[in-house]
Amino acid sequence: MSWFVAYAAVSRALLLGRLTLTFAAVGVGVGLVNDFWQSLSSLALIAGTTIVQLTVLSRWPTAIRWRLCVIAVDVVPMIGVLLLSRGGVAYFCYAAGHAALAGALLGVRGLPLWIADAGLGLAVATELLRAGGSGAATSIAAPFMLAFPMIDIVCGIAAAVVTAALARYIDASVAAVTAVQHSTAASERTRLARELHDSVAKTLRGVSFAAVALPSLLRRQPDLAEQLAATVSEGANAAVREARELLAGLRRDAPDQPFPDVVQGICRAWSSSAGIPVRVTATAVNPPVAARYELTQILNEALQNVARHASASLVQVDLNQPERHVELTIRDNGSGFTVPGELTELSASGNFGIIGMTERAQAVGGTLRVDSTTGAGTRLVARVPLTADVDPAVSRYGQVVSP
Repeated sequence: MSWFVAYAAVSRALLLGRLTLTFAAVGVGVGLVNDFWQSLSSLALIAGTTIVQLTVLSRWPTAIRWRLCVIAVDVVPMIGVLLLSRGGVAYFCYAAGHAALAGALLGVRGLPLWIADAGLGLAVATELLRAGGSGAATSIAAPFMLAFPMIDIVCGIAAAVVTAALARYIDASVAAVTAVQHSTAASERTRLARELHDSVAKTLRGVSFAAVALPSLLRRQPDLAEQLAATVSEGANAAVREARELLAGLRRDAPDQPFPDVVQGICRAWSSSAGIPVRVTATAVNPPVAARYELTQILNEALQNVARHASASLVQVDLNQPERHVELTIRDNGSGFTVPGELTELSASGNFGIIGMTERAQAVGGTLRVDSTTGAGTRLVARVPLTADVDPAVSRYGQVVSP
């Protein structure tokens, strides 16, 4: 369908160009003709024909698939203009437009039609010169009149070249969009697979191992089997919670909304739930879909950590774009903690949330830095590459989100 729309648009442009050129040419030479009404009737025929053609191509662009029929139908008014104008300027302009239309629809295969248009034009010009006699004016005008039909071939070639270039551009654009869509879909599948593997799949695997051991334990150790059954139940409930958290995370980002609005929405919802004001300052940036998701998850996890551990009275969230990167900073004025130097030390101290946020930043080629001192609050900075376009309007806005 897009192919028909594109070619119909090119044809409409050529028809409008032919109409404008014809009116301009006839208008300039209207004082040189003997019969004013002859010129007017030719222009009326051209205008009426063009209006009908434009209407058809606008309402039913798929009609362009019958290219030869479109070109053949355009020949009829051309003959009418020839008869009405008796070989005047209106005919030559219409013939040039007809050759251009054939070039746009047929490409180089329209060469026979261009030659036919030029041949007919030469015959008309020759007849006009013969009827004009052998005066000086006729001698001066003869080279121009005989060369004018050659414009048909030039117009046909030009239209064919321009249309071919447009077709290549459309094909390249469609291919590029398709490649981006495929890449985005693959990234989404990879991300979802990682999320499921890291949460629900591991929990369900543990539940499965426990369930396999239940039948034998029921026969030999009923008390232990009862404890194991409780473990299975708790594992199933944990899997349900993780699935719900995963679905909530997927809904947390709205790719069709500006990312600063998404960040403010997350902060507003958390502030309302936790009862802690959040000050948001954001630069208009548009990170890739995968980076958006990971940043929203990092922001949510950081805010949840503040609610659970920081005893803070204010949180500051900054979204910036330094050096083709997206930088998300979350600060609180809470109790703070001593930051270990290695991830293994974080794991040993039970700070699995920071490990998860670090892995999320690294998954999209970024980094995570945590600065904190006991009694002086915590500052967390997630920095990921910015590979999408940035909003040209570098507007900044800030607001305090209060519960």
